[in-house]
Amino acid sequence: MHVAVYITTRNAKEARKIGSILLHERLAACINIIPEIESMYWWNSKVEQHGESLLVAKTKKELVKKIIKVVKENSSYSMPCVNALQIVKGNPDYLKWIGQETRQNKK
Repeated sequence: MHVAVYITTRNAKEARKIGSILLHERLAACINIIPEIESMYWWNSKVEQHGESLLVAKTKKELVKKIIKVVKENSSYSMPCVNALQIVKGNPDYLKWIGQETRQNKK
């Protein structure tokens, strides 16, 4: 099964750093970075609002645990958002490519 992993970061620089690690470790076949998003959320009993960046990693479901580990080790957030969204349908050729370009890392 293939997934798109939705990851928020403090800024585009942090998104590029994490994305680069995921690609080089073959944990993702493709990374998309949206450099500016506006986020609103509850934190410490109050609503916060500020800018973030969004990183979307296309990968296989079995690699999500490793992706979460990489993000936690490289994020400036104490509790980073890392959520895998199942790809229910898609271009079969693209999904095959994701499978070919990702692998279980031996590390």
